Amino acid sequence: MRFSKTLLCALLLLFVLGACNKKLDVDTNAMANENTQWKTMDDTRSNLIGVYALFRAALANNNDYWLWGELRHGDFVSTTRADLKAVIDGDLNASYKTLDDMKDWRRFYAVINAANLFIERSGEALVDPRYTTLNHDVDVAQVRSLRAWAYFMMVRIWGDVPFITNSYDGSFPAIGKSSQGKVLSFCEQELLAAAQVLPFQYGVLDDPILPGLYYTYGLSRFENTLISRTAAYALLAHVAAWQGHYADVDVYAKFVIDNYSNSHLYYLTTSDLTDPDGVFYARGNYNQLLGFNFVYGHGETGTSGVGHIESWTLAAPLITKPKPDMYVPVDVINAAFTDRGDQRFGIDTVNGLPRTAYFTNYNAEIPIFSKIKVLGDGGTDGEFAIYSSAIIFSRLEEITLLKAEADAVLGKSIGVDGAITLLDIIRTKRGESPYEATVDGPLIDAIFAERRRELMGEGWRWYDQIRYNKITRKDPEMTKLIDEGGIYWPIAASVLSANEKLTQNAYWNVVK
Repeated sequence: MRFSKTLLCALLLLFVLGACNKKLDVDTNAMANENTQWKTMDDTRSNLIGVYALFRAALANNNDYWLWGELRHGDFVSTTRADLKAVIDGDLNASYKTLDDMKDWRRFYAVINAANLFIERSGEALVDPRYTTLNHDVDVAQVRSLRAWAYFMMVRIWGDVPFITNSYDGSFPAIGKSSQGKVLSFCEQELLAAAQVLPFQYGVLDDPILPGLYYTYGLSRFENTLISRTAAYALLAHVAAWQGHYADVDVYAKFVIDNYSNSHLYYLTTSDLTDPDGVFYARGNYNQLLGFNFVYGHGETGTSGVGHIESWTLAAPLITKPKPDMYVPVDVINAAFTDRGDQRFGIDTVNGLPRTAYFTNYNAEIPIFSKIKVLGDGGTDGEFAIYSSAIIFSRLEEITLLKAEADAVLGKSIGVDGAITLLDIIRTKRGESPYEATVDGPLIDAIFAERRRELMGEGWRWYDQIRYNKITRKDPEMTKLIDEGGIYWPIAASVLSANEKLTQNAYWNVVK
C-alpha cells in the first residue's frame, strides 16, 4: 500500500475515492511539506480535518457504506443493476468493479496512517502559544476515536485485519492479520481513554470539558462535525455489542441516554426523521450523534450521488429519474410495518388509506423509498438533483434500541430503563402501540423488528441480522454464514498481491 510523504497527498485520495468538491466544515489551509506542517495551530487544524475528510471519503466512495451494511440479505431489491443484485444475493466473488472496490481496505488504512501521524507529530505545534495543551489533548482524543472507529468498521467488514499503530512514509511493511479480538480490545481501550478528554460540545461557553471557542469558532461551526464524548460512548456500545459483551453495552449506552441533553440531542418526531430538512439535512439540527454531514452551503454536495443513498432510491415523481436503482417491495413493506398506527408506514384507521412517510407511490409497481430525500439545500426539486444527505452512523433512537437489545439479552426487561420501556419510547414516538408479547412476539424479536423499521436505509440491516442470529440462531442461512465466517467480505486481490503475509478470508478461498 502506497502513501505519499505528506498528509496533503493523502487528502488527494478524497477525490480519487469519488468525493466531488466535498470539503469539511472548517476551511483547510494549504499544507506545507512534512518538515514544516506541524509548527502552528493552523497546521494541526488542517491535519485534524484531513483525518475526518479521509474517513468520510472512505465511507462515501461508491456508496459503499450502504453496500456493506444495508443491501446484503436485506430489504432492498435491485431494478436493473446486476452489481447491486450480486451484493444483495451475497455473490461477493462476482466480477464487477463495484465489488472489487468494496473489497479494498486501503482507504481505511489511509485514515489510520493519517491518524497515527497526527498522534506522533501534533505535539510539535505546542510551540505556537495559541495552541494550548487542552486543545491538543482534545485533538488527539478525536483522532484516537477516529482510528478506533476505522478499525471497528474494518473488523465488521473483514474480520481479522492487520493492526498498525505507527505511521509510515512511503510503503507499509508486510504485516499479517491480527485477531479481531485483539483489534477490538484496542478500540475499546482507545475510546475509553479518549472519552475522558472529549467535550460534549465544541465551541460553547458552558461545556465542562472544553469551555469557550474551539479554533476560534463557536458551536455552529463544529456541531455534528466532530466526535463528542457522547458519540465516543455510542461507538463503545457498538464495539461491545459486536463482541456480545452486553453488560458493557448496557453501561456505555446508558451513558449516552443519561447525557444526551448535554449534547442538545432529543428524540426525533417522525417528521424530523423523514422531512428533507430533518435529521439527514446538513448537520441534522444537531441530532446526528455520530456520522458525517454534507453541507450544501460549504460546497460539499454534488450531482453524482456519491455518499448519498437517495441517488439509488429516488425516482419520479421526486426527481426526473424514471426508476430507482433499488427499492423495497410492497410485500416486504407490509411484512416489516405491522402496526396500523405506525407513522412511518401504516394504515389510516379513519379512511383506510396507507400512511407512507417512508415511501412514495406505494401502490405503484415500484414504490419509492423516500425516507431520505435531501436534495440541494434541504429541498426536493428533482429537475437537477443535488444530493446532500448525511451519513449517520448512530442517533439517539438507534442507541436507545441498542440498549434495549442489551437489556433484553441480560434479562432486564422491566423498569424505568429496562428493555420494554426503551422499546416503547421509540414505538410511541412513531405512533405504534406499546409492546405486547402476545401481539409482537418475543421481546428480542420485537426490538430487532423495531430497528428494522426505524433504521431502514441507514446501513444497519446486515449487521443487525448478524447480532440477532448470534443471539437467537433462528435463521439457518445466517447461522451457517456466522459459523463459517461468511459474514465477512473477501479481501481485494490487489491487497493480497501487495502483501505476501496476507491470506484470503477462508470462506472465500473457494468460489461461492
